[in-house]
Amino acid sequence: MSRAYRHQLNGSDVERGKVQLEAEGVSLSFGAVKALSGVSIKVRQGDIHAIIGPNGAGKTSLLNCTSGLYRPQQGSIRLLDGKVRELTRTRPSRIATWGVARTFQNIELFRHMSVLDNLLLGRHVHMRHNLLNALVYVGAGRRQEIEHRELVEEVIDFLELQAVRKLEVGRLAYGLQKRVELGRALCMQPAILLLDEPMAGMNAEERESMARYMLDVNELAGVTTVLIEHDMGVVMDISNRVTVLDFGNVIADGTPDEVAEEPQVVKAYLGEQ
Repeated sequence: MSRAYRHQLNGSDVERGKVQLEAEGVSLSFGAVKALSGVSIKVRQGDIHAIIGPNGAGKTSLLNCTSGLYRPQQGSIRLLDGKVRELTRTRPSRIATWGVARTFQNIELFRHMSVLDNLLLGRHVHMRHNLLNALVYVGAGRRQEIEHRELVEEVIDFLELQAVRKLEVGRLAYGLQKRVELGRALCMQPAILLLDEPMAGMNAEERESMARYMLDVNELAGVTTVLIEHDMGVVMDISNRVTVLDFGNVIADGTPDEVAEEPQVVKAYLGEQ
């Protein structure tokens, strides 16, 4: 990624290794069902932080609370980017402007729009010109449009989407659609990227490519990544830290090697031995 992309990152003044995102005592219930029970987690700037656990463990619920889609009944989720920003009572649109972008477990793209147009939508949080400038396409409005287009083209090149840039998303193979969704999130120039099973449904070659893109985003642009993924090989290979959820509770947190040796983790995945 270019220097221009990195320079415009939200939260880029956070020192690498410092806590950038912190959840404390987060509890979420749906009627009698407890999705999260006092979950606490710290995500450090520059890390790829994986959240793993069996189906129904509460992983997506935690991401939904972080991005503002759910409001937990208890606890706090804070973005630390020079200011302390409380996320649990904030609209998703505002959270996006603070530099938190995400992808979804089920693809959420505009299927009848082109790849290029879907990616351009990722720039909406950075649009600053007024309605008149946008309509007449002159002056500041035109300059901003050119700048946004240049950055989107950079993401297209980075994710190797040149050949499909003008095609409707609905015509693409599933793996390519997942890549487009990652691209739309990257077009927001996030400080923190929330990825909900970005490799689900992919074949081995597609998973390898996605893992490479994630590592490059992390290393070249310094984007902190929170990753939900069921492919344990990928998690152990690319993550700096792993948090394990089971029935809405944190049962382990540490480096990949530490978590892999934790008896509670083995029990959660394999049952009693």
